[in-house]
Amino acid sequence: MRPPTMSGHCLLAPIPESSSDYLLPKDIKLAVLGAGRVGKSAMIVRFLTKRFIGDYEPNTGKLYSRLVYVEGDQLSLQIQDTPGGIQVQDSLTQVGDSLAKCVQWAEGFLLVYSITDYDSYQSIRPLYQHIRKVHPDSKAPVIIVGNKGDLLHARQVQTHDGIQLANELGSLFLEISTSENYEDVCDVFQHLCKEVSKLHSLSGERRRASIIPRPRSPNMQDLKRRFKQALSSKVKAPSALG
Repeated sequence: MRPPTMSGHCLLAPIPESSSDYLLPKDIKLAVLGAGRVGKSAMIVRFLTKRFIGDYEPNTGKLYSRLVYVEGDQLSLQIQDTPGGIQVQDSLTQVGDSLAKCVQWAEGFLLVYSITDYDSYQSIRPLYQHIRKVHPDSKAPVIIVGNKGDLLHARQVQTHDGIQLANELGSLFLEISTSENYEDVCDVFQHLCKEVSKLHSLSGERRRASIIPRPRSPNMQDLKRRFKQALSSKVKAPSALG
């Protein structure tokens, strides 16, 4: 499944200093997970800056923050990058503290593998299972991304493999090239932002529904009708007495 195209509706800006008269935007917390050397950092930087940087030093997990305008909605976006050395066992019995905290913190997830690395593809399922274990009652959105789609000569994972896995897990899937196509990268992040924002709206509606509703305001047309009736009865009252 491919997220609908939304490119051209996203603007980025630094998050301003908070002030008492500033209306804070919604907080959106995303995590980008996957094996090492699949292009997680490159994807994030490509989305935030439109620039592609091919080589990165192995990171210990950076947090990126920006104001994002997605189709008119202002969002305070935080994206957690994760170290490439993270491994998840199929049994889910051994999970590092950094991964556990990241999954607990985030509300939406990108699971990234490289089409040139079959082992990175095999790490997606246990990552997904761990997310659902940490959020058993949550519908936290997950998008599976097959990156490095331009390196067809080195392909180890076929497109239909990614589609099949996403269908089995009930997730969206997109195969992209971070280096060649900014629009696809942008679409992935925007779609994930929208899905998390929808969850916020649904949870807000549930909270409002649990509160005793305020008495409904009278219909204005009904008020006018009653007012006319009151005036009419006052006019008729003297003649009735005579």
